Amino acid sequence: MIRVSLMSSALLAPALLAAAPARAQAGGGKAAPATPIASEYPAAGIGEGTAQGKYNVSRWAEDWRAMADADQRDDPLDRLKFLPLTEDGKVYVTLSGEIRYRVQATTNPDLRDREAQRQERLRVFAGADLHLGEHVRVFGELAKARVDGVNLGTPAGNLRNALTLSQGFGEVYGTIGGASVGVRAGRQEFSDGPNLLTSVRDDPTLHFVLDGVRAYARGKRVRADLFDLRYVNYGQQGLSDDRTDGGRRFSGVTFGYALPGEVLGGSKLFFDPFVWRLRNRAATSNGSVAREERLFYGLHLYGDAGPVTLDWTVNHQRGTFGDRPIRAWQAFVAQTYRLGAAASAPRVGVHLDYASGGGSYDGGTLRTASGLYGNNIYYSYQLFLTPTNLMSVSPNVSFTPVKRLRVTGEYTMAWRATEKDAVYRASGAAFAGTQDVAGKRIADLIRVQAIWAVTPRVSVTGRYEHLIAKDALTRAGYHSSDFLAAWLSLRF
Repeated sequence: MIRVSLMSSALLAPALLAAAPARAQAGGGKAAPATPIASEYPAAGIGEGTAQGKYNVSRWAEDWRAMADADQRDDPLDRLKFLPLTEDGKVYVTLSGEIRYRVQATTNPDLRDREAQRQERLRVFAGADLHLGEHVRVFGELAKARVDGVNLGTPAGNLRNALTLSQGFGEVYGTIGGASVGVRAGRQEFSDGPNLLTSVRDDPTLHFVLDGVRAYARGKRVRADLFDLRYVNYGQQGLSDDRTDGGRRFSGVTFGYALPGEVLGGSKLFFDPFVWRLRNRAATSNGSVAREERLFYGLHLYGDAGPVTLDWTVNHQRGTFGDRPIRAWQAFVAQTYRLGAAASAPRVGVHLDYASGGGSYDGGTLRTASGLYGNNIYYSYQLFLTPTNLMSVSPNVSFTPVKRLRVTGEYTMAWRATEKDAVYRASGAAFAGTQDVAGKRIADLIRVQAIWAVTPRVSVTGRYEHLIAKDALTRAGYHSSDFLAAWLSLRF
């Protein structure tokens, strides 16, 4: 879903920080018509991707039909956005692509006193969106991931992959009783929820994708999305070794309500209750492996109210891990304030986050909250924090010192919710030994990022982070760490 200003305040994704203000539908053109799959329900609240300027992180969420008009094209690549296959233009294909090259260095990897790690990451995406008339589409995307460097360890399949079908789905859509309805089936990105719980995870070279079905119905002010999805395990060789993980199943329903614009004296706010279930046949906790059923009951309020952009979430998690009950809570409260009328005006903000912990090491009720597959760089590109057994306060500021350059800074202070549980990293794994030491303070983090939008297709990003380890880490033998990165992104 499109949450440009707020998410930039939290330094969620580099391209997001340079994005233009949210608009009805991501895509090129000076006056793109309404997308054929959109209803009157505002596109900013339908849970399909995140705007990055005139592009979307989920490329199938873009609408490029305006490129049928030669006067709307700015360069030869715009011609690739609308290639008619019939004379009337009702059957057409949109091509998309991305190349991203990133170099990054991390001192004290894994927060241990050891040689620094250097990674050189290459991403190549190539996609095609085939529209077969007004009610059918087929989208496919191939991807390649490469990583080189020093002290790499064993790279995962989302960092090193010779070739993968990153997405491949069919969709049937139309209108029933004035509502826009549709069904999408196949391998797809799914980010219809709070960013800390569902995300495409743009930090790794390959996005996080799932296999399954999503169905939706959208009216003028209300919507409902139902889904039944399974995780995907990336291999590293080619198309044949990226398999559906039948052991992890994510399903549920998200409802949406677009609040009237009169609320708070003129606003664009959305309220999304959700009920989800995650089933994992081989979940782990403190070395134990068991079947886990975890239900998420949540409320999500987000959008703009004048100069304020907000994103608030609360959710309760319950279920079972083997024969042990699960009872956990999370609350994410983020907001920014725009200091001026222009979209490029400076913003100041703060996000306050809480995620319960406890029970992992005493055999009782599990109170460790799950971050599902949320944005794993929300707290740190070093991947050292996650919304499990965590309390954090993060004031931030973003500004544009010169045209096309956006700078964002943030200072995070993090504590454990309970000293009786470990500190957890973005993968969900515990920092070994932290459960046995006293001290609530985890770390302070200083983060600065600058994005230069050279053109709408080309951006250059620089980022620096410094993690200052505190008692909960240092008493278990962990150290402070620095992260420095630069990357070049090319899109069409």
